[in-house]
Amino acid sequence: MVVELFRPSVQHVLDLVGIFVFAISGALLAVRKNFDVFGMAVLAEVTALGGGLFRDLVIGAVPPAAFTDLASFVTPFVATALVFFLHPQVERIQAGVYVFDAAGLGLFCVTGTTKAYEYGLGLTASAALGTATAVGGGVLRDVLANEVPSLLRWDRDLYAVPAIAGAATTALCVRFGAFGALTGTLAALFAFLLRLFAMRYHWRAPRAWHRRSEATEEA
Repeated sequence: MVVELFRPSVQHVLDLVGIFVFAISGALLAVRKNFDVFGMAVLAEVTALGGGLFRDLVIGAVPPAAFTDLASFVTPFVATALVFFLHPQVERIQAGVYVFDAAGLGLFCVTGTTKAYEYGLGLTASAALGTATAVGGGVLRDVLANEVPSLLRWDRDLYAVPAIAGAATTALCVRFGAFGALTGTLAALFAFLLRLFAMRYHWRAPRAWHRRSEATEEA
């Protein structure tokens, strides 16, 4: 039995904060793509809930939490309304949004890993689904917006790697019987800080050695 990181009420609030911030990023991309309000809502919902929805379907946790918890489903619509009416102001605090996004990344990679493990998956598969929980919504967002997913682009700061690190740390803690509220929080904090440092110092994954491609950063 995996120990819960926080009390259920606290966990729920943190999940909603993560969902809200992910939804903001989806709605902002929709604005940049000149989508209408429906397109904004779709990207907000997909970004916020896509990763968790994918995880729940894989592990057989049906109906998925995204559809059984009304607050989780409605929160992206609130984010959509905020961006619809105040997107210039939201754009100005983009740095703050990135910080909360990093926090959501850290939280979701840990909770996604533990939930997958509780449903009987092995540690490697659980860590993979924990990573997917954290980054899956962003991938779906970019695909729907007709963009190369950010986590696949060489000209983007590390995003998937912090999630992988947090999920792997969680899996190792479970493996050695050391997982608890403290170690789980530290694993989430590790992913969070790694993402912040990646943004601050523009850490990026290496490309293939001796590559012949002369591809440059997309406009």
